[in-house]
Amino acid sequence: MKRHHKWAIGGFSTVIIITLIILAILLNGLMVKQSIDYNTLNNKILNLQADTQSKLNELTENIIKTQTTVEESQEELVLLKASVGEDFSGIIEDSISSVVTIRTDIGQGTGFIIDEEGYVVTNAHVLTGGSMVQAINSQQELIDAIFIGYNLDFDIALLKISGNYKSLNLADSDEVQIGEKVIAIGNPLGLQFSVSQGIVSAIHRQGINGVEAYIQTDAALNPGNSGGPLINKEGKVIGINNFKIGDSESLGFALESNYIKDAVNQIAQQELNQTLI
Repeated sequence: MKRHHKWAIGGFSTVIIITLIILAILLNGLMVKQSIDYNTLNNKILNLQADTQSKLNELTENIIKTQTTVEESQEELVLLKASVGEDFSGIIEDSISSVVTIRTDIGQGTGFIIDEEGYVVTNAHVLTGGSMVQAINSQQELIDAIFIGYNLDFDIALLKISGNYKSLNLADSDEVQIGEKVIAIGNPLGLQFSVSQGIVSAIHRQGINGVEAYIQTDAALNPGNSGGPLINKEGKVIGINNFKIGDSESLGFALESNYIKDAVNQIAQQELNQTLI
């Protein structure tokens, strides 16, 4: 074989060897990359599984807490019925299912259902500054609320929640007597569905709107009670708890029920073209 033939064959063999080496390096690199990608994906799956399990655990704990809260509320209801005496023994249980916590993204108050279709009355100032509003009923169910309208003169707002409910009836506030016993239901300082007992201390008190339209009561009222009902021994609403004077004790004020009725019907006529109560 001639020398130049040997050089040609040797050069060709070298090229093939180099090519095989390069292919081996590339194949090895590809395998390493796939291994890294697999490990990365596997870690992500493990992290996702851990996060999902954590959220499931949290959801389970919340369900348990909710069930516990309902059971505690039922136990508290028994104690409340006993604490306020025979005058209100049956009224609290009948009334509390018609009372709701009103919650916005910046605070909370109380409201009560005035119509079986889920119309709720509360104080307008409870909603001030909020961008959303929800209601929590006595079974701890969270329900989105629709804002219908308001009357700023009497600090009244009307909301609507879905579903059918037992409603509270309004008494004729012209028949309210000084000295009669009453209860206030609300959420003072975030303590849901708390009940306080007192008497009517005075009627037709002048409010900050200049109108003599307020019942004075010594039933304990605190932040969170706003918008809740003031109820007489017949189980009827004689007022909506509105404000108290500064840090004073036993000086709470509720807008009289006849003014509630006028304000609600004015809102309903304007926004719904109907009368509610």
